[in-house]
Amino acid sequence: MPVIAPMPAARPARVPSQRDGADGAVVAGTTVDHLTETYRAHYRSLLGLAALLLDDTASCEDVVQEAFIRVHSARKRVRDPEKTLAYLRQTVVNLSRSALRRRILGLKLLSKPMPDMASAEEGAYDQLERDSLIKAMKGLQRRQREVLVLRYFADMTEAQVADTLGISLGSVKAYGSRGIAALRLAMGASA
Repeated sequence: MPVIAPMPAARPARVPSQRDGADGAVVAGTTVDHLTETYRAHYRSLLGLAALLLDDTASCEDVVQEAFIRVHSARKRVRDPEKTLAYLRQTVVNLSRSALRRRILGLKLLSKPMPDMASAEEGAYDQLERDSLIKAMKGLQRRQREVLVLRYFADMTEAQVADTLGISLGSVKAYGSRGIAALRLAMGASA
């Protein structure tokens, strides 16, 4: 749980009521004095509420401060001063939800890191190797090429290659061995 900074000691004060006024007239909405007293009395509890919803102290303090600012701006609409604390609590909860939504959206919108990509030189070198491999493969006998393609590019077992080509397992091994030797010779000569 985040560390919450202590608030200055609040002096017990009388919470103004709606009927405060020299002539006894009803005051419309929550007064600034009432909000100030509510701030002194309930700031820490609202900070604790925000701390339960958010994970860092700075965000909690921001949310609570913003809640007081919003309720202060709309204090004329809070007709019953006794409900000021309820409005503040609801505002803290709503602002905490918004903060969490913004974080989630921010994480989703972060550009994903680019995968490790080969440099242009590496790509050109790989292309040359592929071209030389294809050229060397074309120079092999037909059966050698078929065995190597099925064995290493189609990822078949020797038994599967034998069944596919209709030849014995020994022939697959022999064609494969001779084909690899011929490729090594051809690739070594081109390098």
